[in-house]
Amino acid sequence: MQDKTGFLNTAYALENVDETRAFYDKWATTYDQEIADNGYETPRRCAAALAASVPDLNAPILDLGCGTGLSGLALRQAGFTSIDGCDLSQGMLDQAAKRNGIYRALWLADVSDPFPFQAGTYAHIVAIGVIATTHAPARTIDAALNALPSGGCFVFSLNDHTLQDPSFEARVLENVDTGNAVVLFREYGDHLPGLNMRSNVYVLQKV
Repeated sequence: MQDKTGFLNTAYALENVDETRAFYDKWATTYDQEIADNGYETPRRCAAALAASVPDLNAPILDLGCGTGLSGLALRQAGFTSIDGCDLSQGMLDQAAKRNGIYRALWLADVSDPFPFQAGTYAHIVAIGVIATTHAPARTIDAALNALPSGGCFVFSLNDHTLQDPSFEARVLENVDTGNAVVLFREYGDHLPGLNMRSNVYVLQKV
């Protein structure tokens, strides 16, 4: 039986930013195929959840950790028209750039300053398969909400690996309990069915 988890086996064991960047640069050219082989469902689920939660599909969106552009493609297929993307890996961005008509702009992310723009620049932010124990930390939830205007939505997913760490959902609860955000959508469903992995998809609206 063909092994469909080559790079995926390593993705959940990365330990630092430099290691993560190098790993995704190397994975970039085969990422889409390996993900497809395992039935990656989260981009479609996130895009559909956002489309059902906002009134204007033409409002500008930041695709945080856009990778090869699978998330941007899902957003476009859901009807969104103004999408910018950023990622830690230049190799991933190079692949995303090949998706004509998906992104208005693409830029290399700096982990020390992941939102280098004035708050409110983007109506909504998505982080699909990005916030995780070995990737973007739990505080990214706070930072993304702080970068949004009142009424803006932050859509993100937490996979089974990440849900085992209570600090991630604790950030969701903290933002809700303090009145910084409200939960418009939360659903547990397929993430990578080929690996029997699921994820929570959230839509948080900035108050």
